[in-house]
Amino acid sequence: METAVQKSAEVAKFLKELNIKDINYGASTGLQHFETKGARLDSYSPVDGSLIGSVNCATEGDYQAVMKTATEAFKVWRNIPAPKRGEIVRQMGEQFRKYKEPLGQLVSYEMGKSLQEGLGEVQEIIDICDFAVGLSRQLYGLTMHSERPQHRMYEQWHALGVVGIISAFNFPVAVWSWNSMIAWVCGDVCIWKPSSKTPLCGVACQNIIAEVLRNNNVPEGVSCLVTGNAMGDLINNDHRIPLVSFTGSTRIGRKVSSVVAGRFGKTILELGGNNAIIVSEHADLNMVLVGAVFGAVGTAGQRCTSTRRLIVHESVYDKTLDVLKKAYAQLSIGNPLDKNNHVGPLIDKGAVNDYLNAIEQAKAQGGKMIVEGGVQQVKGYEGGCYVKPCIIEAQNAYAIVQQETFAPILYVMKYKTIEEAIDMQNNVPQGLSSSIFTNSMREMELFLSVNGSDCGIANVNIGTSGAEIGGAFGGEKETGGGRESGSDAWKAYMRRQTNTINYGSQLPLAQGIKFDI
Repeated sequence: METAVQKSAEVAKFLKELNIKDINYGASTGLQHFETKGARLDSYSPVDGSLIGSVNCATEGDYQAVMKTATEAFKVWRNIPAPKRGEIVRQMGEQFRKYKEPLGQLVSYEMGKSLQEGLGEVQEIIDICDFAVGLSRQLYGLTMHSERPQHRMYEQWHALGVVGIISAFNFPVAVWSWNSMIAWVCGDVCIWKPSSKTPLCGVACQNIIAEVLRNNNVPEGVSCLVTGNAMGDLINNDHRIPLVSFTGSTRIGRKVSSVVAGRFGKTILELGGNNAIIVSEHADLNMVLVGAVFGAVGTAGQRCTSTRRLIVHESVYDKTLDVLKKAYAQLSIGNPLDKNNHVGPLIDKGAVNDYLNAIEQAKAQGGKMIVEGGVQQVKGYEGGCYVKPCIIEAQNAYAIVQQETFAPILYVMKYKTIEEAIDMQNNVPQGLSSSIFTNSMREMELFLSVNGSDCGIANVNIGTSGAEIGGAFGGEKETGGGRESGSDAWKAYMRRQTNTINYGSQLPLAQGIKFDI
């Protein structure tokens, strides 16, 4: 059993490596930190309830100073050739390789996810840096044929400006990188408001890239950070910010969308998910076990791609539940920094209450407990945020099943035909991730067809979580409709311009119009 002294020493070690100690700033423009005078924001670990550190929230005056620096930096940064911007991002990737272990530990300790997942999140930063480096030489536009003689038409993409990034606690560093690394190679500058539940992860990232910014004489203001909940409203209402990328709940996302659209700004919204796995009668149940259990309990169910619903063919329903019950009985709940544990804590007591309320609502609406839930006491880690992953037999139409509860609750239900299963999968307000486990080619193709999943992500024989950075990430319906990370998601961070060049000596008009003077 790890003693309190050993635990404290381990935490102190990785905080020291990340240059995190007493922090008196809540705003930064890269290398310059503002000694802010806003309210103190304490960060408590859900692992053991300990105070990790504190920051001073940025004030509106701090925000205005940061934005002034950012807008000036954009004028310089956009004129640096894209491959050179990519080289700077490459060096950032090297820094994150160097600090992968301590940053992964901080992510695990401040957010509560397992150490493996914390390290995996830092690996996502490294991967998106590599992707962005290649992208910096591939910001392509099209060439079109003109209907007019001796004319050439083409399109090009220009940097958009200051990109606002508002990230959530569950992926405290990865989502920032999905946006910032792509935005930077596109020529944008970024202002980041990390979650107020995980502010130290934001500070750590600024510390990690500081050396790269300094060594490359990057203009002050290319990478900005502001802390405190009030900063979100300032970013959303700021006409100087043409694009806001928001990750969070559908409820808050609806407000962000309205405010930003009201000023004709653009948004990338990554909101709620209510993701389902369809388990076919033709499925390999050994694969289902891994996909469903990790999808449901990974990050203690606090991923937007977590598996919330398991839609199982009636012929394999009982067998699937037996397999799941045995797997759940073997789950180890405890300190996420211990690699032997599968499930860490929820983020805070509020999340625990939401989890408990959801279970009671499911029971009241007719749900049957297959694997019991409840608060889990973990000796030596009495933060009060550990809960038991549970399984509830339910109907898709239950009001609680239609909602997203950010906790390890898995609803299971039966189906008879593949068409019925797909209808159940789609019949929720959210549309982020979906999956089918089957060895039937017909079912695979139907699931991926226009008559299949209505989600932004549709997988076959893998779970709903664990998206790779090479593909565009995002969903439909109340998930928001935005895309970030890979594929051509970079276009969201740039403005398209269509150009026509007349290299002849006449000026013919389009559509055959004659205008003689």
